[in-house]
Amino acid sequence: MLSYSFWRKHYLTRCPDRFLRNRVVCAGMNRSLKHLSFQSLRHGLTTLFRDIPDRRQKLKVDHSMHDVVMSGFAMMHFQDPSLLQFQERLRKGNGHDNLETLFGVDTIPKETQMWTVLDNLDREQFRPAFKNFTHRLQRGKHLEQYQLSDKSYLAVIDGTEYFRSIKLSCPACLKKNHKNEKSYSHQILQGAIVHPNLKQVIPLMPEEIRNTDGTEKQDCEINAGKRFIRQLRKDHPQMKFTIGGDGLNSKQPFIELIRQEGMNFILVAKPDDHKIMMEWIGEQKALGEVKIKRVDDDKGRTHVYEWINQVPLNGNKDSILVGFFSYRILTPDETGEKRATFKYSWVTDFEMTLNNVEELVRAGRARWKIENECFNTLKNQGYHIEHNYGHGSKNLSFNFLLLTLLAFFCHQIAELTDSLYQQCRKQLGSKAELWNNVRVSIKLFVFDSWEMPFQFVLDPKSFQPSLIKPG
Repeated sequence: MLSYSFWRKHYLTRCPDRFLRNRVVCAGMNRSLKHLSFQSLRHGLTTLFRDIPDRRQKLKVDHSMHDVVMSGFAMMHFQDPSLLQFQERLRKGNGHDNLETLFGVDTIPKETQMWTVLDNLDREQFRPAFKNFTHRLQRGKHLEQYQLSDKSYLAVIDGTEYFRSIKLSCPACLKKNHKNEKSYSHQILQGAIVHPNLKQVIPLMPEEIRNTDGTEKQDCEINAGKRFIRQLRKDHPQMKFTIGGDGLNSKQPFIELIRQEGMNFILVAKPDDHKIMMEWIGEQKALGEVKIKRVDDDKGRTHVYEWINQVPLNGNKDSILVGFFSYRILTPDETGEKRATFKYSWVTDFEMTLNNVEELVRAGRARWKIENECFNTLKNQGYHIEHNYGHGSKNLSFNFLLLTLLAFFCHQIAELTDSLYQQCRKQLGSKAELWNNVRVSIKLFVFDSWEMPFQFVLDPKSFQPSLIKPG
């Protein structure tokens, strides 16, 4: 590793102005794969953002499309709604700021200018960024660890609300009538590649649940899910997917669509939602056709797996045949009697056997990762997904959400591949503490690369105090 003294001598000799402009130079070098480094990911976004069609009148344009969109991404990346104002102050005091050095932003837009541009920006302009990040992980072989035993990727889907108001609304808002008032909301159908053994999730381009001009019936999660499945196949035509979903999805039309798109499925099937199927299974169980596997653990619990292949999903003449499996945990109480403390059931098109039923259960339970590791993180761990950055009248709210998801995607990649980021997480103990430290540092100092604020947070003593001056 090159020493700090080497970098100091190199920059003082060749770039003396950099130190006069309060830039920080670090000695460390990040050890992540080049195409998955933040710098490379950001350059990829720069290329995509510069290709966005700009339909504004040229004489009225103060900031390029790239600068506006990248500034919005930077806000979400650092989870800082006030980022633009602080960087504007740094630029006035030093002539440079972190939006310029880290994100390639030439001019910093005002919030109102950003809102206007993002509100009128087609949300589909962000889809290539999600595809690009996913393909980079494939290229680096990092997605292979997400494959199930059949080499498919488990893509779980679920809906969530990220905006609600009784005052603000736009034509895309979903409307709900209460006793005394109306409320307006924005919802999405989100998908993510997950694995039972991995905490990190790989977000996919979400599908907006929105009202459409000229239609009286409101959009819903099921219809958004259908659009998501079709688009997922278009976005990743060569990838093998297994779709995980909740009880809303375990209906014949949705399952048929999944199969038409060449995908498999593991979907929650609540007994009360499939009474005819459960009656049929009850009859087969009485005949000894339902297979059972019991596994005792070292805590005295018994894990019970039950399954049967080729059962009709419903009572219709054209009912499709599915596999049904359930899982429950029997836990001993104070008297020693075992009682069921956990029970779930699913339907699938996989052929279930004694050898794979446990893996299928783990995959079925992994659906909760989109709630715990994705939605909960975005809502409660610093990303402010429910914060109203600006509602707009067209696409502003959803586009801010997409920028937040892209920032979250970058951070998930860093957790998987970036040794420096991993060191910081380990030393500081939590994401919240890490980003609090990074936010403070970028408000005070101008850094020349993505690695520098993290090196500074990791080991402030490695930087010579005389070379670190507040802006």
